Amino acid sequence: MTRPTVPTGEEPPPPGPPTMAPGAYRRAHVDPLAARRTPADPPWDVYLTGTVFLDIVFTGLDSAPVRGTESWARGMGSSPGGVANMATALARLGLRTSLAAAFGDDHYGDYCRDALEQGEGIDLSASRTVPGWHSPVTVSMAYEGERTMVSHGHEPPPEEPAPDCPPRARAAVAALEPGTRAPWIAQAAREGTRVFADVGWDDTGAWDLAGLADLEHCEAFLPNAQEAMRYTGTRCPREAAHALTAHVPVAVVTLGAEGAYAVDARTGETAVVPAIAVEALDPTGAGDVFVAGFVTASLAGWPLADRLAFAGLTAALSVQEFGGSLSAPGWAEIGAWWRRVRSLDRQDPEALRRYAFLADLVPREQTRPWPLRRAVPTIGFRRSA
Repeated sequence: MTRPTVPTGEEPPPPGPPTMAPGAYRRAHVDPLAARRTPADPPWDVYLTGTVFLDIVFTGLDSAPVRGTESWARGMGSSPGGVANMATALARLGLRTSLAAAFGDDHYGDYCRDALEQGEGIDLSASRTVPGWHSPVTVSMAYEGERTMVSHGHEPPPEEPAPDCPPRARAAVAALEPGTRAPWIAQAAREGTRVFADVGWDDTGAWDLAGLADLEHCEAFLPNAQEAMRYTGTRCPREAAHALTAHVPVAVVTLGAEGAYAVDARTGETAVVPAIAVEALDPTGAGDVFVAGFVTASLAGWPLADRLAFAGLTAALSVQEFGGSLSAPGWAEIGAWWRRVRSLDRQDPEALRRYAFLADLVPREQTRPWPLRRAVPTIGFRRSA
């Protein structure tokens, strides 16, 4: 399938009033679950837990930093990171999102908490502020389409922010850790929550699927190609995806610049969707945005190929902005992309058909009343008296 073109020079939106209340943009955009909502619904669409970092991102580096030299970046942004990447992406796609996390009681923690709670409308009632604990920090350097990260932080006190009895939600996103069980995952699954899982690199080198004990409670598993092949002992991402369905109903293997491949063992569906070609400014958080897009489309009940295409689109739009969490697109950005690609001459008809499901979803006009909050170089400017 030919890849559709992604325009990169979107006209800036008209300025909105600076006194607009937090959450006004989100109330104005699309609710992808509107047709499925009932009075008996749980209070949250998605629940997740994890560590919130302060991300400081440098972009515009010509090459990787060289030892003993000073490198200057042409761009810089700061934003909440870690689990905040996925929480923000879910909220911007219209899902009622609840996050359990520990926040430091420093200025970084205050900034991250305000950005998530006030700026994005994310529920933090299950979160806590830890006295005397400073916020974890990650510095990310983006160059040549890749990134290098340096992080620093201390373990929070032993009581975890994730409650043993998580709030009721349609879905939960879990980061699986080899050799570790998280009691809240089994509890959520017993309550009827649909659990979507990803996984990080296995530093132990064991790559033992049996070590991912909580996978038995998950509906979908979304590793990248290398992770999937190592866990299954296969040589092909597609073969790995099919092998994973012996352990989880839905397997999605991300293929980087090649897109993604998915198998739904319950329906027999398979789907492959190529990546959208973009000029990436910063890939930080793109994987989290992909998962958020797939979760959103799954809760909306879309066919597998549409779920995969939507996840890839949201990830592609995110890499054109600074940072992880605040680069996530909302429906205005998705609508602007759809209207623009349809207007381009010589656009491939087959590629357009792949995204035709957007036609009845996105705003028909540019309705954004106020631009999305984006990563900025400083944590905050001093307010004038």
